[in-house]
Formats: sequence, C-alpha cells, structure tokens
Amino acid sequence: MTHIQLPPNAVTTDDAWPGLRRRRTGLWPSRVWPVLRYSSAPRRTLIGALVTGGIGAIVLGNPGIGYPITAAALLVVVACARPERLTMWHRTGGLAVLALSSVAVFRAADWIVAMSVVSGVLLVGAVLSSSWSWTGLFLGASTPILLPARVVRWTARARGALGAGGARRLRAGRAAAVAMVTVVILVVFAALFAGADAAFERVLDAAIPAWDPGVAIGRVSTFLLTTAGALACSYLAINRPRFDELSRPANSSVRLWEWMIPVGALVALFGAFVAVQIAGLFGGQAHVRVTEGLTNAEYARQGFWQLLAVTALTLLVIAVTIRKAPMKSARDRLARRGVLGLLCLLSLVVVASALHRMSLYEQQYGYTTLRLFVTAVELLLGSVFVLVMASGIRMSGRWLPRAVGVAVVSTVLGLAMLDPDAYIAGHNVERFEDTGKIDIDYLSQLSADAAPELDRLPEPYRSCALHATNTPGTHDDGDRQWFEYNVAESRARAMVPRSDIQACTALGVSVP
Repeated sequence: MTHIQLPPNAVTTDDAWPGLRRRRTGLWPSRVWPVLRYSSAPRRTLIGALVTGGIGAIVLGNPGIGYPITAAALLVVVACARPERLTMWHRTGGLAVLALSSVAVFRAADWIVAMSVVSGVLLVGAVLSSSWSWTGLFLGASTPILLPARVVRWTARARGALGAGGARRLRAGRAAAVAMVTVVILVVFAALFAGADAAFERVLDAAIPAWDPGVAIGRVSTFLLTTAGALACSYLAINRPRFDELSRPANSSVRLWEWMIPVGALVALFGAFVAVQIAGLFGGQAHVRVTEGLTNAEYARQGFWQLLAVTALTLLVIAVTIRKAPMKSARDRLARRGVLGLLCLLSLVVVASALHRMSLYEQQYGYTTLRLFVTAVELLLGSVFVLVMASGIRMSGRWLPRAVGVAVVSTVLGLAMLDPDAYIAGHNVERFEDTGKIDIDYLSQLSADAAPELDRLPEPYRSCALHATNTPGTHDDGDRQWFEYNVAESRARAMVPRSDIQACTALGVSVP
C-alpha cells in the first residue's frame, strides 16, 4: 500500500483534511482531535525544544529569575511553531504565563510560587486549545495528561528532521563524539584558567551550577521535562484540538414550573436567612455584647465554613438551572433572569457575611496563610456571581467560561501582588503593638517575604523571628547561583542579625 508523506509542519485541522471526519482516531473523534499518522515535528520546533530544555536544566532550581527565563523560551518556541497568527487571546495568555512565572522572582513563599507555576502550566493548555466552553477549557487545561503518547510519536517521526537529506543527515555517533570532545576541551581549559586567576574562578562558580551526582540527575530530569513541555505545547499549537465540539448544547428538558418551584424555594430560604440573621451577619462586637453566651471566637468562627459551602453549592444550582431552564418565550427568559438574579444578589450577601466573619476572626486571633487563602477563595466565588449576573443581563454567556478563567488567574496574581507572608506578618505585628499578643513561633516559619514586617518587632522578638530557618535564607548564601536570584531573599539577608539563642529558646523559637 502506498502512503502519502505529509510535510513535517502539516496542520491537523478538519478543514485541512476533511477525509478524517469519517474516522475515529484513538480516544477522540476525528472532528475533535484528528491524528495525522505521518506528520512529524518541524525541525525548528525540535531545535527550539532542545534549547529550551537546556535553558531549563541550567537555570531552574530554587525560586528565582530562572523561572521567567525558561517560560519566555518556551513561549518563543510555541509562537514560532504556530502556523497561524497569534490572536489577542494567545497574546494575553502568554503575558499571563510570564507574569505567573515571574512570581518566583519576587516572592519566596513556596506555596504561592507553586500555585503560580501550576496555574501557568494549566493556563498554557487552556489558551492553546482556544476553547470557549466549560468542557473545552477543562480539557484544554488537562492536556498535560492527554498529550504524552501523541507527542512521543510526533517527535519520533521527526528523527531525520534535524538533518534531512543526504550529506546533511546527522549521525548519532558522530554528534556524540563532537559533543564529548567539546566538553573535554572546555573543562580542561576552564580549569586551567580558573587556577590562573581567582577572579575568573569566581565568575565560573557563579555561572556554572554544581555538578555532583545528585545535582546531575536533577538537571537531566529537568532537561527532559522542560524539553517535553516545549514539544507538548508546540504540538498543541500546530495540532489544535476542538474540544468545544464535545460540549453538548443546553437541554431545556423541564418546564417553567418544574424549575421555578425548587429554585424559588431556595431563594425564599436565602431571603429568610438574611432577614433573620441580619444583626448577626454584620453586627460585629455589638452583636457579641448583646448575645448571651456568645464569645468573640464563637462569633468569628460561627458558620464560616457552612457559608463557604453554601456559596459553592449555589453556583452549582445556578449552573444546572441555566442548562435545564427553557428560554423559548419572553416569559421564560424574564423568569430565569429575575429568579437567578435575585439568587445571585442574596448569595453576594452571604459572601459578604463570610468575609466579615473571617475578618473578625483574623482581628481577634491573628492572620495565617490558611485564613488568607480561604478569604481569597471566597472573593473569587463572589466575583463569579457578579459575572453570572452580568451574563444574565443579555442572556448570553458564551464569554463566561473564559471570564471565570481570567478571574482565577487574576486571583492567583492578586495574591502574589498582595505578598501574603508580608501581609500576614504586618497585621500580626500591628496586633502585637495593640494587644501585646503574638505567636512568634508561627511568624518565624514564614518565608523571606515577611522579613521587612518582622523587622519592625522589638528585640528579642525581631531577631528570633528573622533567624528562623525558613525566613531569610542566610544559611545557604554560598550555594545561590545568579539564576536563583530572588528579590525577597536578597532583601531579607541584609537585615538578619545574630540573636541571643537563649532568649529565643525562652520564646519557644528554635534558632540554628
């Protein structure tokens, strides 16, 4: 049988290859994500992915400037691989990925850096899929676990792309020999130059990472993962899936009264709750004083998690109602707009109540990472209600999934800009100034982001808080490379004194 060899950069869209519509290729129907069994990775994509992998192997490590450098290299490879012009959606997504990766330069808190990096990975898939629907965006963000088999085959078929044609074809053995000779020459001469001049030795130490066996294994693993990531993103850019095809149209299978009764009952329950609890929801200290047996702790904690669950479940109810409620007549549209709009408004009151309770709890017992995080989640849910209300004004929500995705990314970036550890430390320092109460052991476990705020504490609290192993990063100063430069840690190192170990032990803080 004769097969037609497709060009390496063949575009795998249904419009380009209509004959694939009649076939099911693998997990996906051909109309959703066809597989061109003879397509292969373009030469420039292979080279770009290898270069990106090399950059990642060198500069990725502790949070620092290496993260945005690697992200920028990956975005360049993807932009060069994409056969069509970049849309505004792609450009905005690329800027968001750079912003998320840059969090590692300015923040030292592991949890916010990890959240930003994971968000960036999911965002790349969601943006490259160019989806509009909930199903499309979810599957697009899930492409890191959907792509490996496709990318391996796509790359394997390009084994001759780096040197296609006769005398230009590269042989693996000769390439390995050239690489080995190059490495030997560089190592020998670099060692001689380093021995001849101390300044040059310091330059080499700063530019070249330590290569002990453990580090070498980590660098090789980083190279493979980064290269695979660049290839996967390029595959998505060239072979764009159409996940929106899997999104089933809304099924208006219920009559007006069938959804109005349960949703209307829920609206009535919301109204009754808000009316009865209005004093408790926003009463603050006055409500505590007039309520027998109610303490500040009980009032601050009372019902917060239940109200958070109510907020999330209400969004689920609204989503099901939007999908099932009919829109055939003007009466149907008016009923849906009015009932769901009122439910969103009452839900915003519940969101405000939950935020108010958490605020009181933080004022009484100090700020922590968990309390700040759940506050951000509650704010995100509140913004989703606002977006749902906006979509209901014109009864058009095609833009809503992307808007919610933008809200999620904005929340992560907003948290990073807030500087959570510094925010937490600052409020606890203010609480200490007002009440004399402070959990110095908890504050000493914050990252270097908190150092400027902890520097305001009186001695010995200041020294003990700044001298924790997780805060300033002074104990590994000599191991830091240029690509691990971090603004927060650099700033913290300048303000860390040597403290009285006995005084810190008396405060319950372990000082190394």
